[in-house]
Amino acid sequence: MISEALRLGNTIVDKLFPDKEEAARQKIKLLELEQEGKFKSEDLRYAAIMEEARSADKWTSRARPAFMYVMYIFILSAIPMGLLFAFSADVAINVTKGVKMYLEAIPQDLYDVFMWCYLGYGGYRTIDKVAVNKKKLRE
Repeated sequence: MISEALRLGNTIVDKLFPDKEEAARQKIKLLELEQEGKFKSEDLRYAAIMEEARSADKWTSRARPAFMYVMYIFILSAIPMGLLFAFSADVAINVTKGVKMYLEAIPQDLYDVFMWCYLGYGGYRTIDKVAVNKKKLRE
């Protein structure tokens, strides 16, 4: 059975090395690494991510992506804010101050609770998935 890490590695090699002979040499190196057991931890990580994504519980399968989307929105909002600043610096400064004041109005204790809950949830899910996948690999 070919591991997911080796399958992914072979796909990457095919894209990086258009020369068939060089690609074949690189794939042999990957196969040797797998035989030495170098891909075990990568297989566990990949299996854990896939297990979470396949979860029937929508909260579980979408928790991390949803958090990342929120962060992307914050980061990408810099683009329209930059354009707004180019046309009306005062408005852009006031919008920025308003967002800052809103975020500062949220009590620090609430941020702390969110942080510990998110870290605890993420840590527990990771430990649980690694344990399940280790058990699957032993079988």
